[in-house]
Amino acid sequence: MKKILMIATGGTIASKGGEQGLAPAMTGDELAANVPGIQDKCKLTVLQLMNIDSTNMRPRDWLRIRDAVMEHYGSYDGFVILHGTDTMAYTAAALSYLIQDSRKPIVLTGSQKPMGNPYTDAKLNIYQSILYALDDQSCRVCIVFNGKAVAGTRGRKQRTRSFDAFESMNFPLLAVIHDDRIIRHYTGALPELDALKNLQQTERPGIRPKNSRQK
Repeated sequence: MKKILMIATGGTIASKGGEQGLAPAMTGDELAANVPGIQDKCKLTVLQLMNIDSTNMRPRDWLRIRDAVMEHYGSYDGFVILHGTDTMAYTAAALSYLIQDSRKPIVLTGSQKPMGNPYTDAKLNIYQSILYALDDQSCRVCIVFNGKAVAGTRGRKQRTRSFDAFESMNFPLLAVIHDDRIIRHYTGALPELDALKNLQQTERPGIRPKNSRQK
């Protein structure tokens, strides 16, 4: 069974209502406990890295996320980062350059409504993100949201109320997810699956074998 590290950073998905409105309050463990079936799919570990509103996400926080992934890179088969939607696309783009050519999937997701809302989209987004992270063809940084996988450098939040919040800008969707099935839409040079599979498990992303060909 594959091992997934879920990194919680806050956002709407972790928020609860208070006197001053919504604010991140739920832990990553609490969020994971609300998603049926994920413990049967993988060995899941949760890391609570921060618990902030994503509008307060700063470049130093991108580096903290990068460092957390890199610290645990050799121990897990994939990573799911729980993040607020307002700056998710920025974080995904930053991580795409901070962790280049990762053969392991680094998936960002969140929700438009908090986990505690009876009509939340959080459960399905987490579940589908884990499914995508477990798939052998998944790698590099991407956003998984409302059944769509978007390349990390191409995501843009287009809608603030609809569950279908993100679009892929000037690039095909990587995949769509229906139930437990991943349907690949993009099968071109991104990512270089054959080259990535040949890397040793201990090698860090961004490092290529000496005999590999740069494109």
